[in-house]
Amino acid sequence: MPIYEYRCSQCRRRFSIFWRTYSAAEEGQPTCRYCGAANPQRLISRVRVVRSEESRLENLADPAALGDFDEDDPKSVGRFMRKMMAEMGDEAGELGPEFEEVVDRLEAGQSPEDIEREVPDLAEGLGDEGSALDM
Repeated sequence: MPIYEYRCSQCRRRFSIFWRTYSAAEEGQPTCRYCGAANPQRLISRVRVVRSEESRLENLADPAALGDFDEDDPKSVGRFMRKMMAEMGDEAGELGPEFEEVVDRLEAGQSPEDIEREVPDLAEGLGDEGSALDM
C-alpha cells in the first residue's frame, strides 16, 4: 500500500496520495487535491529504514559521527544532542519536553551555565539521571 508524494504543476502545492496497491498507483490518474489539476509531478519521498537499537548506538559511538563537535561550543553540543535524538528515534520522546528545551537553548548558543541559571527547575523534569546540562 504505497503512499506517493506529488507537486501540482498549477498551484505548486505538495500533497500525498494513498494507493491501495502498486498497480493502482501505476494505472491511476492523480489529481491535485487543492485545485483539481491533472498530471501532477511525482516526487521522490524520504525513505525510513528500521534499524536495531544496537545499530543506532554503534553509529553514535563511531568517532566519525562526532564530525566538527566542539564541547566548548553550545551550538555544537546542541547539534550533536539533536543528532543523538534523531538516532534514538521514538525513544527520544521519552526524554520529555524539558530535554527538548535544553537542546533548543544550546542550539541558540546559550551556555549550559546560563540555562541552569535562567531555568533552575528545568533539570528536575529530566528524571533521576541528573542534569542534561552535565557535560
